[in-house]
Amino acid sequence: MAIVKSKLLKQISDNYPNFLKKDLEKFTNIILNEIKKTLRRGDRVEIRGFGVFSTNIQKARISRNPKTGEKVNTPQKKTIHFKMSKELFKKLNDK
Repeated sequence: MAIVKSKLLKQISDNYPNFLKKDLEKFTNIILNEIKKTLRRGDRVEIRGFGVFSTNIQKARISRNPKTGEKVNTPQKKTIHFKMSKELFKKLNDK
């Protein structure tokens, strides 16, 4: 099950009732925007105990449209790569 930003904010506000919801939303938006800006620059984002976000460059290639079978040029693009920390891996696998 995926978690959307509104559910994440609700869980945070339930855990920290002393903070205003609008402040928690601003805080969350600042963090997410900083991660986006950093990845856009090509730098990596490391969150200790959680994982590392980095960008990879996918080379330009000639791919195939599966519906028609015709060849299509796919341009070079950046993709996001996430590698979880050992701590998170252990928590997910109960080790």
